[in-house]
Amino acid sequence: MNRINQLFNSNKKDILSIYFCAGTPTLDGTADVIRTLEKHGVSMIEVGIPFSDPMADGIVIQNAATQALRNGMSLKLLFEQLRDIRKDVKIPLVLMGYLNPIMQFGFENFCRKCVECGIDGVIIPDLPFRDYQEHYRIIAERYNIRVIMLITPETSEERVREIDTHTGGFIYMVSSAATTGAQQDFNEQKRAYFKKIEDMHLNNPLMVGFGISNKATFQAACEHASGAIIGSKFVTLLEEEKDPEKAILKLKEALK
Repeated sequence: MNRINQLFNSNKKDILSIYFCAGTPTLDGTADVIRTLEKHGVSMIEVGIPFSDPMADGIVIQNAATQALRNGMSLKLLFEQLRDIRKDVKIPLVLMGYLNPIMQFGFENFCRKCVECGIDGVIIPDLPFRDYQEHYRIIAERYNIRVIMLITPETSEERVREIDTHTGGFIYMVSSAATTGAQQDFNEQKRAYFKKIEDMHLNNPLMVGFGISNKATFQAACEHASGAIIGSKFVTLLEEEKDPEKAILKLKEALK
């Protein structure tokens, strides 16, 4: 069974997933960040593929991507760095990146490399659901790679159910239609959206992302979903501390 499915089958609540951008703060530190996060109890990791025009991302992750590209990170190098990661890392690993570098690499070649490294799923924010259905789904399923789709408060109920029927792993519930970035709390409108999706009783688990940075936002997300994805807050701490252990300990303190 795919590790993402195993995670949600065995641990259904308060799941913490962390996003960071490969190649930051140092070019060669990607595998070390992954191992450190697992050691400190993170349940799933999203490894960002840096791109020059990350349209769904706020300034923190944009800056991290720019730094990673300056450091020399590429998709080819990322796969080389992750080649032996499964010798000791057991938790699900998801690559998050935009379509352009993945298409340049070749989607089937990309999926093949994911399998070689033990990558369990991919999130491609600018991949339209229709294109996924028509061109990519058959390839991803052949390699047992979960393609995770994003939904927002603007996604129709019909489309949410369609995504739920035709994808696996989990559904990424974006907290707002804005870009990524830490928030102090979620307003009633966002909480109502979380509850509305929860009450649809979808087949796939839900994970909430965008804006989660502290105890209040983490708890609000977990109230209506299996867990939460934290990106910008961890990326900021990692940049400040230059040390993944110090960064994750500070983040866990903020979530208490």
